[in-house]
Amino acid sequence: MRWRLWGLTGPRITRTRTTSKTPSARAPSVALFDFGGTLDADGVHWAPRFYEAYRAAGGATDRPRFEQIFKAADQALATLPGIRSLGFRDLVEAEARLLRDLLPPDEAWEPARVAAQFHADALAVVARNRPLLERLAVRYRLGVVSNFTGNLEPCLVELDLRRYFVVAIDSAVIGVSKPDPRIFTAALARLHTSPQHAWMIGDNFDADIRPATDLGLRTCWLTPADRQAPPGVPLSARIACLLDVEAVLGRG
Repeated sequence: MRWRLWGLTGPRITRTRTTSKTPSARAPSVALFDFGGTLDADGVHWAPRFYEAYRAAGGATDRPRFEQIFKAADQALATLPGIRSLGFRDLVEAEARLLRDLLPPDEAWEPARVAAQFHADALAVVARNRPLLERLAVRYRLGVVSNFTGNLEPCLVELDLRRYFVVAIDSAVIGVSKPDPRIFTAALARLHTSPQHAWMIGDNFDADIRPATDLGLRTCWLTPADRQAPPGVPLSARIACLLDVEAVLGRG
C-alpha cells in the first residue's frame, strides 16, 4: 500500500508501507472436511465401527472376512431404491440389514442392535463436534467433501450439521470420487478459492490426504496415534481428536 505525502513547499515524497502477507501467502480461509470417520468419529472408518457393534451383538465372523462383506454391503447400499432421500439413522439401519443378508445366516445377532449402537456412538461424537464447527464457521468457509451414497445432504441436515457448511460435495451426486482431484477442485470452485488457501481434514490417508497434498492444499490427518503414516507424503498436521483441529487451523 502506498502513502503519498505532499509537502506545502517541497517536492513530493512517496513512502511505501510493506506488509508481511501477500495474496499467495495469506492464511487459509477455507477448511474442507471428510464426513464418515471425520465428523462422526475420530479417525475410524465405518467398517471397523460396524464390526465392533456386530461383535458386541454376538457376531462371530472374523474381521478380515467381515470387512470384505462390508465392502459388498456398501456397494449394495449405493444402489438401494430411495437411497438419496435417506437420513443418517435410516442409512445406518439399511447398512446393518444388508450386512445381515450377506453374513452367515446361522449367527445370532440382530441388525437393529448393531445399528442402534453405531448410531448412538456417532451421535455422541457429532454432538461433541457441533460447538467446534460453530466456532470455525465464524472464521472460515467450511465444506464437506465425501465419498457418499447420494444422500449426504439429508444426513447432514438430520445431524444438524448442514448449517455450518457452505458446500457439501457428495461423490454419488457429482459422479467423481476421492481420490480423484476433480472432487476437491469442484469444492474449491464453489468456494471461489484456490488450493493454496484451503485445508483438507480427513481420516483416510489415500482418499483425503494424499490427493489434497498433491493439489497444494494444507492437510490435517485425523487418525489414532498408533497408526503409521505412509512414507513420501508431507503432512501439514496430524491429530487424534477432531477438537484439536481448531489449534491447527489457528496456526495457519
